[in-house]
Amino acid sequence: MPNDNATQDLSVDDINPADIRFSAMNFLARREHSLRELRQKLARRYPDAELVEVQLQRLVQEKLQSDQRFAENFLLHRAYRGFGPMKIKSDMRQRGLSDDDVALSFRDADIDWALRAEEVYLKKFGNLAATEIKEKSRRARFMQYRGFDQDHYLHLLQIL
Repeated sequence: MPNDNATQDLSVDDINPADIRFSAMNFLARREHSLRELRQKLARRYPDAELVEVQLQRLVQEKLQSDQRFAENFLLHRAYRGFGPMKIKSDMRQRGLSDDDVALSFRDADIDWALRAEEVYLKKFGNLAATEIKEKSRRARFMQYRGFDQDHYLHLLQIL
């Protein structure tokens, strides 16, 4: 069986479907992965894309891999790490999630984005009000970079 921690140069004849499944299961045991992430990781290790795809579809059918489950976990993890909805949606799409999976995960999540924005803002800047335009702009850029919409944080800048 191939060592999961080392990249190996295997010929197509040397590949065993059980090895691919074992590697995929090891990745999934550590954390949820999107189908695209799993496909990319396995492609680095196993050159037979067709055999990799067969094993991936088997994992999906057995519900051992689920993009929807990954989307839900990813959303909650990133939200509680201080990122806003726009950044999270962008990151989800980069990981190969469909618009339906993204929309469903946001619909099912019970997250108050204004409250999350306030927590992030206060952690970064404290209770001191920004008095100069330059400082307000800097704070607004930070919140935008974190992926929050203006509706979530403008009141915190005391611009309104």
